[in-house]
Amino acid sequence: MDDMPRRIPDSLPALRAAARRAGFTLSCEERTGSLLALLAATRPGGRILELGTGVGAGTAWLLSGMDAASRLVTVELDEAVQKVAREQFRSDPRVAFVAADGGAWLEEYEGEAFDLVFADTWPGKFTHLDRALALVAPGGTYLIDDLLPQPGWPEGHGASVRRLLTELEERADFRTVRMAWASGHLMAVRTAPSGRW
Repeated sequence: MDDMPRRIPDSLPALRAAARRAGFTLSCEERTGSLLALLAATRPGGRILELGTGVGAGTAWLLSGMDAASRLVTVELDEAVQKVAREQFRSDPRVAFVAADGGAWLEEYEGEAFDLVFADTWPGKFTHLDRALALVAPGGTYLIDDLLPQPGWPEGHGASVRRLLTELEERADFRTVRMAWASGHLMAVRTAPSGRW
């Protein structure tokens, strides 16, 4: 069975072209994007957090699944890269762009919890994991990708991935599932309230 998505966001070709021009090679791939759209669609009026905007490929997929009442906050360290996404989605009131270090943002954020957290960068995944998980609302979903070996992984990164998976799977407050599909995913759903909420 061919698992490539049949429908893609209208904005995706332009974002892909902008990424190529900028030499940006870390965009969300299409199967991951289709999963993001599906998860966003399960949360009418939902609050969504994306850590790692990049040029906005993941943002496009999330927005394509969101309804009019849903809201997305997307955080990116590299403001020049994020500018591509800001320009593409400048007229969409559902998305708020934050140009900041993801770890610092996680440490300082004191707002509402999120129904979906997609951690597509180091903060919220390999650093500041507890802070990111604390922002997942009861019944909410935490998703990470790039867990299968990727070109450009730094030396020893495979061991970091294995430690991360073990840590997530040992948590009593989340149910997890590994998916050896696309770039490799782990999805976790909060089953017990966070101490924060």
